[in-house]
Amino acid sequence: MALADAATPDEAAETSAPGELEARLRQRMERLYPLCRSLTGDGVRQTLAILAEDLPLDVRRVPSGSSVFDWTIPPEWSARAAWIADATTGERLVDFAHHTLHLVSYSAPFSGRLDRTELEPHLHSLPDRPEWIPYRTSYYARDWGFCLSQRQRDALGDGPFDVVVDTTLTEGADGGELVYGEVLLPGTEADAGEVLISSHLCHPSLANDNLSGLAVATELARRIGGRRHRLTYRFVFAPGTIGSLTWLAEHPEVRPAHVLVLTGLGGGGPLVYKRTRRGAAPIDRAAEHVVGRRNGRIIDYSPYGYDERQYNALGFDLPAGRLTRTPHGEYPEYHTSADDLGFVRDDELVEAMTAIEEILEVLEGDAAYRNLSPYGEPQLGKRGLYPKMGGRSADDAVMAMLWLMACSDGDTSVLSIADRAGLPFGVLRKAADDLLGAGLLG
Repeated sequence: MALADAATPDEAAETSAPGELEARLRQRMERLYPLCRSLTGDGVRQTLAILAEDLPLDVRRVPSGSSVFDWTIPPEWSARAAWIADATTGERLVDFAHHTLHLVSYSAPFSGRLDRTELEPHLHSLPDRPEWIPYRTSYYARDWGFCLSQRQRDALGDGPFDVVVDTTLTEGADGGELVYGEVLLPGTEADAGEVLISSHLCHPSLANDNLSGLAVATELARRIGGRRHRLTYRFVFAPGTIGSLTWLAEHPEVRPAHVLVLTGLGGGGPLVYKRTRRGAAPIDRAAEHVVGRRNGRIIDYSPYGYDERQYNALGFDLPAGRLTRTPHGEYPEYHTSADDLGFVRDDELVEAMTAIEEILEVLEGDAAYRNLSPYGEPQLGKRGLYPKMGGRSADDAVMAMLWLMACSDGDTSVLSIADRAGLPFGVLRKAADDLLGAGLLG
């Protein structure tokens, strides 16, 4: 059964209301954008609290200092304030309160008076993009720093400067934790398999590379939760790398049949699907069919990117693909203040979400059938499956039935037939249901 076939009346009404989906996605991003997210800390907890307003979210907590395979969960980082001020006038020249990107993520606490030469090694800017603030991190090396536009940097002067980084790094007996969220939506068939959908939530005010994936994944979980579905769905919202590794360490018994990592779903460019490490998993075939029909790009696996690296690792060997638009590092706004709410368009998010639902429809509905009337073409008209008026070219619905009857040998799947026919999977799935109802497929 396809996902859309099992929509509840409320869901059907919801999806038909123009503009409501766009409004929910936009409002969710607007609420999340100001929060200072990192690997740990209040920004992550606040983000999960907002997602939990729409989802049955299970929030998991793991103490800082815990071992996770070859990694150690870092201290919990809290940032209260940070600035660079003119020591003479007291004017704040760079202030974390104005933009979360101004402070290097995981900056260690510091307070002191510095001249320009002493301050320079702690400054980060983009000379070729003089109005943009870069995003920089220092997760596993104790340092501090500020990110600022090149224009701000050029205007600083020689100092002296009063520098304050009011942060804490908490672990051990003092507490500290990594938190992540999980949603489990059991399917109607316990042995049908599980789909894991993963989005990272460790970036501060970045709209495309963080919030687009979170907004779409949350809405997707919300909608699936209101429908009947054959497969089980699990959504994971976790900090990048250390968060997915922590989830994997805590769930050794979970072996999803399909994994899809979501991020960067706005910001222009076509949809881009990155294959699993093995490159021939069902999620690969489903995504290639859907993204290819939308004139998107299909790229091969590489061990660099987002959390697909962890799920695909040899020891786990999970079939994890990734869906984005223009991939990380391939657009100038990547990891800068230009990746703001205006950079992501509502129609881009809606198209990405529609494509994901089509991918899931393939996973839900693909199957292989056998033609039960294989001796020539069966008479579809007497079964009410053929147009009453002949003499015209066959439409997609008829062609889908003809293709299914021609190729359903018990081994060839509906998706394979759709690819060969050059038709959308959903059209073939509907035709297969009609032929099953007529007793022509089994």
